[in-house]
Amino acid sequence: MNHRKTGKLHEEAAASFLLGKKYQILEENYRRKTGEIDLIAKDPDGNVIVFIEVKSRKTLQQGYPEEAVTPEKQRRIRRTAEWYLQEKKLYGIACRFDVISIANGEIRHILNAFGAF
Repeated sequence: MNHRKTGKLHEEAAASFLLGKKYQILEENYRRKTGEIDLIAKDPDGNVIVFIEVKSRKTLQQGYPEEAVTPEKQRRIRRTAEWYLQEKKLYGIACRFDVISIANGEIRHILNAFGAF
């Protein structure tokens, strides 16, 4: 299976995981010239917009998947999140950046994985 198909399967697993936790999925694969955000959701209380990066690895030989969310990747996600908030006119709403890490069949949800704007 190629990387794109594998990535899509992992993003679907992450979305399903979040739905099970009562998150509301707003967008999948939101793309702008600044980058891409895998999932955008509302938290279970509906008070916070959550921008989610999904990372996966077959094994942990090269480290944990979340370690691949580099400072540059974080900057691109933040810039793209700004586009989303402006586009949807969501001024002053709370938001956070999470990572869903998938490895060895285990899904880990890392809340506030990196800082806001």
